[in-house]
Formats: sequence, C-alpha cells, structure tokens
Amino acid sequence: MVRAAAQTTSRIATHMVIAFALTWLMTGSLALGGLAAVIEPILNVALLPLHEKAWHALGQLARTARGRMLALGLEKLSQTGLHIAVAFGVMAWASGSLAFGGLAALIEPVLNVIVLPWHDRLWDRCGKGVRIETEQHNQNENERNGAYPGQTLVA
Repeated sequence: MVRAAAQTTSRIATHMVIAFALTWLMTGSLALGGLAAVIEPILNVALLPLHEKAWHALGQLARTARGRMLALGLEKLSQTGLHIAVAFGVMAWASGSLAFGGLAALIEPVLNVIVLPWHDRLWDRCGKGVRIETEQHNQNENERNGAYPGQTLVA
C-alpha cells in the first residue's frame, strides 16, 4: 500500500517535471514553468473523473462485447484529446501564444508517453529486488524457527 502511494506520487512528480521543463524551455520563465507544473496536473485531476463518469455511462449503453471494446477505444482517444486540450490551454495561457500552446499540445503528451513507461519499469525493477529480499528473509526466518521444508511460519 505504501509502495503504491509512493509510486503514484513519483508518477505525478514526473508528470509535473515534464510540464515544468517544457513550459520553462518555451517561455524562459521559472515562474510560468512552476505555475504550469501545478495547474496542468490539477486540471487533469479535476477533469478526468468527470470524463470517466461520462464514458462509463456511455459504455453502459453498449450491448455487445464489440460495442464495449469500441466504447473503450473511443474513451481512450477522448482522454488523449482531453490531455492535449489541457496542455494547449495551460501553455497558451502561460505564454500568451497560440503557437506555443499548439507545440505544447503536441510535445507534452509525447514526452509523457515516452517517459512514464520508463518510470514504471524502474519501479517494477525496484519492486522485484524488494520482493526477493523479503522472500529470502522470510525463508531464513522459517528455517531459523524450525519450519519443515515447504512449511511457512513467517509469511
């Protein structure tokens, strides 16, 4: 549970770093970069539950497995569009330039698609090491406590 919370927090921080770096590089302003790094995730967090609720209601209308798959695909496309719109809006507001807004709408989602899987892979690797160490510790404890082979005293 703690690990999942830490991973989610790290994922949000990574997303914020991407928003900050992109805005700072485009505007040259640390203040606008910081604002974008806070505003963009807040907008996404506020809008995504509404988006999911609407798509859940639409998905309930699908009667077949094919219809549900189509609804899921359309939901993901719509979610991507929402992220693009938020990136565009935040950058256009921060920079005062529609061109920068459009550029951010193209670059920011691509950066997230590239960086976040690397982030998740790193967390998975770290988790495997922790699980192996925990399993080894538990095995040693079971042996020390006189467990028969295959018997578990410490889980």
